[in-house]
Amino acid sequence: MDNEGLIGMVSIIVAGLTIAIGSIGVALGEGWAVARAMTSLAQQPDAAPTITRTLFVGVAMIESTAIYCFVVSMILIFANPFWNHMVALSGR
Repeated sequence: MDNEGLIGMVSIIVAGLTIAIGSIGVALGEGWAVARAMTSLAQQPDAAPTITRTLFVGVAMIESTAIYCFVVSMILIFANPFWNHMVALSGR
């Protein structure tokens, strides 16, 4: 197998792993945060606006991790610097 094929194969595998691991971590984090918020709302209904606002900020920060994983996987698939380097070395 040539180096370009190997880099392409590894890039696709790593992009898939990035999305898989990133989405699993984000799903667990968001689920845990929402469960804790629901518990807090059940115990202190008067603090609902504060708990809800804090929950939304926290979930947005957790979701940014999934967005970063998506961006990294898109870079690996469509704008891979290793691929461009190998193409430049081969003179194509």
